[in-house]
Amino acid sequence: MMDTLINPATVLGIELGSTRIKAVAIDSAFQPVSSGDYTWKSSFENGIWTYDLAQVWKGLKAALSAVEHREAIAAMGVSAMMHGYLAFDKDWNLLVPFRTWQNTITAPAAAELTELFGFNIPQRWSISHLYQAVLNGEAHVPHIAHITTLAGYVHYMLTGVNAVGIGEASGMFPIDSERLCYDQRMLEKFNALIAPRGLPWALEEILPQVLVAGDQAGALTEAGAALLDGLLVPGVPFAPAEGDAGTGMTATNAVAPRTGNVSAGTSIFSMVVLERPLKAVHEEIDVVTTPTGKDVAMVHCNNCTNDTNAWVGVLGEAARLFGAEPTTGDLYTRLYQTSLEGDPDCGGILVCNYLAGEGVTHMDAGRPVVLRTPEAKFTLANFFRAQLYSTMSTLKIGMDILAREQVAIDSLTGHGGLFKTPLVGQKYMAAACNAPVTCMQTAGEGGPYGMALLAAYMLTGEAGESLEQFLSGKVFRDARGTTVPPDPVDVDGFNAYIRSYRQLLEVERKAVEVI
Repeated sequence: MMDTLINPATVLGIELGSTRIKAVAIDSAFQPVSSGDYTWKSSFENGIWTYDLAQVWKGLKAALSAVEHREAIAAMGVSAMMHGYLAFDKDWNLLVPFRTWQNTITAPAAAELTELFGFNIPQRWSISHLYQAVLNGEAHVPHIAHITTLAGYVHYMLTGVNAVGIGEASGMFPIDSERLCYDQRMLEKFNALIAPRGLPWALEEILPQVLVAGDQAGALTEAGAALLDGLLVPGVPFAPAEGDAGTGMTATNAVAPRTGNVSAGTSIFSMVVLERPLKAVHEEIDVVTTPTGKDVAMVHCNNCTNDTNAWVGVLGEAARLFGAEPTTGDLYTRLYQTSLEGDPDCGGILVCNYLAGEGVTHMDAGRPVVLRTPEAKFTLANFFRAQLYSTMSTLKIGMDILAREQVAIDSLTGHGGLFKTPLVGQKYMAAACNAPVTCMQTAGEGGPYGMALLAAYMLTGEAGESLEQFLSGKVFRDARGTTVPPDPVDVDGFNAYIRSYRQLLEVERKAVEVI
């Protein structure tokens, strides 16, 4: 933490999410005061989900140009969607196109590393991508000098510091939460595993440095400011780059043991801070960390709102056939609210929203499916309720594993696009997790807001003040929000739906096979 208190009149958080690059500025009361964004999307090229890195800089400039009082920014930080694989040579030339978290192409590597480490290594983790490239004998592997994440890459280009926050690092390689660094025993096991291949690097030499919340991670360089066309002034101090999981936890004050949060947008994931290690290794559960290094059980699902967004677009087209011109916001609000009129079990309508594969349910690809029996009650309310249930059904399968592990959750906070329409997403999530779900007024800001808070913590945190104390005692002390408890009727309805949904997954598996 910096020793001198700087008035955080404007502290900036940037997040490169799955569908938007967003910048959010907060004031000295830690409230969002200005923001800008840029829409982008991944592309599927040569069997790989990727993003064009040229769009990173175009998007950042577009988002930053809408932020007010940029010359007064006292601190900032970069966050992005976690995991994935960016490999560079010694001069930071990109060796292969960015491989995102959406890819499910590393199953052999992930399975072998999970067995080797006795620790679940998901397919989307950076180490899975690296080892799969080794197994594939890919030509770029001997030339690797650095691997990092999207947030780590942007942070390096802006500051010249090759480091990431510990939460982001925990999606690259397992972390030792006592020593606050990569797990040394597992590093040694990996290096021994690849030793016969004679590669010119050891793993610890190509991974970024690990920092924790409160550390300063460099400052905006002249070269970094030039990449942004001078929209920001050189010298702005940076907090450690974090992943969207860590910023989501920060944005919802869910960094202490027995707290949890659900981030729901293009993907959906829950984070529950653990009091004790899990009793068993579960392929469906990742163990990552908070921005300060506490162990977190993470249920990560690749598919959340994309299929719903497509249906909202189609229904909007139908409305326009009759001369109506609803705004996108009105479409979402009315359809979400209409779903409340549906049956608690969706009346026999089933939706699988998989556009991509799912690790939790062991799917390597996706085919969106709507299925109903002849006697199902096929109404708009039931259909759209099933759409919204589908956004969180895979998450529920993972959360049920944590329930069997007797993981205690005192509070669960929701944020992201799924919760923007008041109460609806909360109501269904409370039923899915059988726990109260709270949304704060800043729920829609999500990750970039959390990144701004981490930058403010670096500036204003008092010596010895933990991130938990900073968030609870300063940021969220007077926070306003709504809490929705689980409705027993909804809980029973969702449980009935999920029993049928598990059977629907067999249909989904067959659809992937034949179509």
